[in-house]
Amino acid sequence: MEPSSHAETSPSVPREKFHVLVGVTGSVAALKLPLLISGLLEIPGLEVKVVTTERAKHFYNPQEIPVTLYSDEDEWQLWKGRSDPVLHIELRRWADLMVVAPLDANTLAKLANGICDNLLTCVIRAWDLHKPLLFCPAMNTAMWEHPITAQQVEQLKGFGYTEIPCVVKKLVCGDEGRGAMAEVWTIVESVRRVLEERGLPTQS
Repeated sequence: MEPSSHAETSPSVPREKFHVLVGVTGSVAALKLPLLISGLLEIPGLEVKVVTTERAKHFYNPQEIPVTLYSDEDEWQLWKGRSDPVLHIELRRWADLMVVAPLDANTLAKLANGICDNLLTCVIRAWDLHKPLLFCPAMNTAMWEHPITAQQVEQLKGFGYTEIPCVVKKLVCGDEGRGAMAEVWTIVESVRRVLEERGLPTQS
């Protein structure tokens, strides 16, 4: 499961794959993770890995994720001594693009305030701001409409991250309103558009 320690390749060496790191947090929208990974893998030339929070695991079956899945336990198992790699730094080096889908209210608040208390938030705290990071908020409508949410979303955009806005629908909790994660196809097309902007082939 250890990512390559030579993740940053020389520009003179052609790269076969474009590396996309998917972050998933503890919103019920995490149940769409298998569908999102499937959609991303349909884009030619992509290699995908996933970083999950512990709470997100409640909503999907890891057996349905056909790519490498990292969680907090992997960070601590990988490092035993000073010369060992630090997983959140290795993943940051490996990734060319990150998409956090869903981004729940709790992790949104952490990111806006620089808190990094798990593998996912450590990767994002160490993120190379020259690389794209897309985030897909997902939460109950009442949480979305709380005034602090808009402040925190703007803070992330101020860091240079790109919001894929949530949508209006009937939520799993029964409420109807804004707060649902963007549709999976919207997220996949957003990633495809970033690749096209970088001149990478997106059609097989």
